[in-house]
Amino acid sequence: MAKLKADAGDAWQENNLVFPSRVGTPADAANVRRSFRNVAAAAGLNSADWTPRELRHSFVSLMSDTGVPIEKIAQVVGHSGTTVTEAVYRKQIRPVITEGAETMDRLFPNA
Repeated sequence: MAKLKADAGDAWQENNLVFPSRVGTPADAANVRRSFRNVAAAAGLNSADWTPRELRHSFVSLMSDTGVPIEKIAQVVGHSGTTVTEAVYRKQIRPVITEGAETMDRLFPNA
């Protein structure tokens, strides 16, 4: 935070925020996207290919894939129920692949 304040100089507006804009005001969506693009680029990712929302999808999917109950995941991401968490955010690949492979093994047991 000290670096942000120093960089902003006289433009800094103290609001006691955890994640302020570059001048201390509340961060809006454009601030978040800009900061996220900088972080993605610093990580060697094509920042045009990534958005903060994708992290939310990844978080929910990874938590679900490791066995965390959907109710707990919904609570952590701020959903009042599990419907949105399951239908919109959870993208499970492994169970689908496993089920398909097991079905093929039953159909072709000697292959």
